[in-house]
Amino acid sequence: MNNEQENIIIIGAGPAGLSCAYYLLKYTDFKPIIIEASEFIGGISRTHNYNGNRIDLGGHRFFTKSEEVMRLWQEIFPVQQALSKDELILGLQNNLNVSENLNPEISDNIFLKRRRISRIYFMKKFFDYPVSFKLQTFVNLGLINVLKSGIGFIIAGVHKRRENSLEDFYINRFGKNLYKMFFENYTEKVWGIHPSKISPEWGSQRVKGLSLTTVIKNALFKPFIKKEKIETSLIEEFLYPKKGPGQLYEQMAEIIKNKGGCIILNNTVKKINFQGNNISSIVTEDNNGEKHNYKCKAVFSSMPVKDLINSFNKEIDSKIKDTALNLPYRDFMTAGLLVKKMAVRNTTKYKTVGNIIPDCWIYIQERDVKLGRVQVFNNWSPYMVKDFEHTVWLGLEYFCKENDELWSMNDDDFIRMASNELEKTGLINKNDILDSTVIRVKKAYPAYFGAYKDFNIVKEYLNTIENLYCIGRNGQHRYNNMDHSILTGFEAVKSFINNSSKENIWSVNTENEYHEKK
Repeated sequence: MNNEQENIIIIGAGPAGLSCAYYLLKYTDFKPIIIEASEFIGGISRTHNYNGNRIDLGGHRFFTKSEEVMRLWQEIFPVQQALSKDELILGLQNNLNVSENLNPEISDNIFLKRRRISRIYFMKKFFDYPVSFKLQTFVNLGLINVLKSGIGFIIAGVHKRRENSLEDFYINRFGKNLYKMFFENYTEKVWGIHPSKISPEWGSQRVKGLSLTTVIKNALFKPFIKKEKIETSLIEEFLYPKKGPGQLYEQMAEIIKNKGGCIILNNTVKKINFQGNNISSIVTEDNNGEKHNYKCKAVFSSMPVKDLINSFNKEIDSKIKDTALNLPYRDFMTAGLLVKKMAVRNTTKYKTVGNIIPDCWIYIQERDVKLGRVQVFNNWSPYMVKDFEHTVWLGLEYFCKENDELWSMNDDDFIRMASNELEKTGLINKNDILDSTVIRVKKAYPAYFGAYKDFNIVKEYLNTIENLYCIGRNGQHRYNNMDHSILTGFEAVKSFINNSSKENIWSVNTENEYHEKK
């Protein structure tokens, strides 16, 4: 297939690519073409449906400080104005205006309002995330750990470390003892490398304003501040599509197609051709091995930087190319387990159906398991679970590297290992497992070590390509949240329309505030 017309090409049908296309269709006359390598819409924000039970890969809260992003979401899905299934079962009351059109029991294309609860599971006990200044925290830790943590925090306050690594970043904010308990091992699980070898930039983007000082100030002064003036350290409520994030992005894709955009799945970018400092065409290959050529007016790329550079049909400085090709990533595996019940009960103040624990996800800090997080999909949305009232649908998350020991396990062995680990934590009994599945995701997390230290030379080179705009998590090799990825799409379109600097695209998610602070 040869396309003689100059096209606006968007590589990737995740949140960044879809938002870019949506914005182009809304504010210009261009009809973009989205090229997606997989069969899925939504990238890692897609929702996987297994026998009527839905898996949200990684867990995606719809919360943002950007009014622009919030407007986009609510143009696609309105917010519920009647009680959801679990709220009805529990007999809860809220301040929603009853509306048949916005009733989640009737309408599918709708946002639910959900409470945000995520905790740390450590020493077979639950701790608030971030660790709170509460009596139960002290009881869980024990007197000796409390004293050591306090001393460690004081020492860290007096002797600030130079922040050369993520380890330095954490110790400066929490002290050495709390770092050892709550950050060191879990961070190594996620990245496969010790925090002392990871850039502090990861902490500055993901943790930002959080510290033990913030926690203590909040505990001491919150009772004396009027409720409406309290600025909480983490959001307490978020929006969530009735059937998971993929539902919203699939609807967004339909809107794009209805407005004249084109989405081509199962096509991989193989070659990018140049004329001077501009991309002149891209060549893709479909699942049948057939090649397709597209002439380009502009390219918005959310494909991994290493794959992008590798597809360039031109000479590139060896230092730039080597850096790009060696950028590190972490891959991701989920074991979906359907269980009759969990082995732990809900001891919180929050009512739940079946009295299951109320967490959206749980950070597993136990050192004797490889398991990183557990998603409880019942708490994300009752409509994610086929038999919501009688089963619990869990996602067991593992962080790995493509072709390593975990990744290479066959599905049966992986499920067996994951089930054993979850039973070992005390969260389930294996005899209660009813069904299971495995999902693998490549390049889920751009990593901040190794060749990343030289990433700026790659970024500067990419910015010299006049009609190329890098967007999204993998397109910028940055651990963006979903709303940040969407904003990069918006900013890229603005830069294209106005023929302005690309710096605003790269400056998304560099503010100093924590990303979930109100």
